[in-house]
Amino acid sequence: MKEIEVPKEKLPKHIAFIMDGNGRWAKERNLPRLIGHREGALVVEKISEIAFNWGINYLTFFAFSTENWRRPREEVEGLMQLLDESIDKFKDKLVKNKIRLKVIGNLDELPTYLQRRINYVVEETKNGKDKVLTVALNYGGRWDILEAVKKIALQVKENNLKIEDVNENLFSSFLSTYDLPEPDLLIRTSGEYRISNFLLWQIAYTELWFTPKYWPDFNEEDLRMACLDFAKRKRRFGGLENNA
Repeated sequence: MKEIEVPKEKLPKHIAFIMDGNGRWAKERNLPRLIGHREGALVVEKISEIAFNWGINYLTFFAFSTENWRRPREEVEGLMQLLDESIDKFKDKLVKNKIRLKVIGNLDELPTYLQRRINYVVEETKNGKDKVLTVALNYGGRWDILEAVKKIALQVKENNLKIEDVNENLFSSFLSTYDLPEPDLLIRTSGEYRISNFLLWQIAYTELWFTPKYWPDFNEEDLRMACLDFAKRKRRFGGLENNA
């Protein structure tokens, strides 16, 4: 594993990934789609290790969206089992390296065995402070925003909040990512140029990076290229550069 040629202060602190193309990767090889998902799970492990080693302390992976339930039942059931296996397999490495697992999404709709696995590993890794690996399961950006609106409305109804107190910072504190910095960089694989209902509020000023590679083929060099490109960008957050 090589060190990256970017000063730590110019690296993204938080990278979010839309891991697209597992099924197409498998189809092009005449393999079952689930094999593509299994290869994709291995890439999550490899990329996480590399990124944390470089000093990128927050990683968020879009593993299963609220829309993915529309896929064939056999594929969905296989994905649930794969997620259960992957989280269990990853646990010891997370604990050893003091990495906290965070899972966001409507978890109540997941199979009971997967909910138990998530709760167990989240509890086992809760002491990880500086590094956080977030997995978005049964997650949608619109769902996240609506849930925040409902929570705020309830607080207002119960007279714990005033309408005039609601601002961007307060709203963000009601999202599922309340304890994470907003992503600096969003990487999407497979040549698609969509956000796909992922972290809609949180990526307002996130830098976007796309690659035609399918997720199972994404590797250290691709991550390096994305980070090098990020380091060259001028992030103005709606303002102007100092000398403009």
